Amino acid sequence: MNPTSPRLSIVVPVKNEAGNIAGLVAEIEAACAGLAPFELIYVDDGSTDATPAALEAARQGRPWLRVLRHARSGGQSAAVRSGVSAAAGPIVATLDGDGQNDPAFIPVLVAALEQAGEGAGLAQGQRKGRKDGRFKMIQSRIANGVRGRILNDSTRDTGCGLKVFRRAVYLRLPYFDALHRFMPALVVREGFAIVHRDVVDRPRFTGVSNYGLFDRLWVGLLDLAGVWWLIRRKRPTPAVTEVRT
Repeated sequence: MNPTSPRLSIVVPVKNEAGNIAGLVAEIEAACAGLAPFELIYVDDGSTDATPAALEAARQGRPWLRVLRHARSGGQSAAVRSGVSAAAGPIVATLDGDGQNDPAFIPVLVAALEQAGEGAGLAQGQRKGRKDGRFKMIQSRIANGVRGRILNDSTRDTGCGLKVFRRAVYLRLPYFDALHRFMPALVVREGFAIVHRDVVDRPRFTGVSNYGLFDRLWVGLLDLAGVWWLIRRKRPTPAVTEVRT
């Protein structure tokens, strides 16, 4: 790796979060100073507000801040995938762009993943003191409970946007909408361990949520059934060596 290449890529998917850009970028910059060199990749998922202008302003004087833009919205999983695909670092951190995920926990999750060794593929944040509305919290509790019983992924909060993972492991995962909500089970499917750390949830800075828990319940159930099928159909990956003459 080039000595100037980032050791960490931070990916933030956003859609219509103009009022949250400046504050969160400044927080990430302060929280991750000890992890330099790092890069921050914002993925603008087809915003129709002033998000592009806010991102352009944030880029001034920050050569490590990159901006990708979707011509039209593809959803949170698509935005995360675009960011990870473009990332230069071997380790990737993700967090939501609304300010609810505290960047102060990124170094905690990076340390947890590195201390766990190469056999660990994901450090998953698990929220404490949820700041979502009561209805959304009930939805989340039901969804996590059902998912945990069916997939047995040992994770009580897969919907937390704070994740740190090995880029190479992520790129091995099957891609589909809502992938980010099933990452623990799919990482285990690939033979890697997961470590968990509690993180503190905060109220969003401004605005309203643009990405729902599961946009429709039946879509979430179909995704769950599909992941269960993928896990059941997994076969051991054979070791490969090249024959040389």
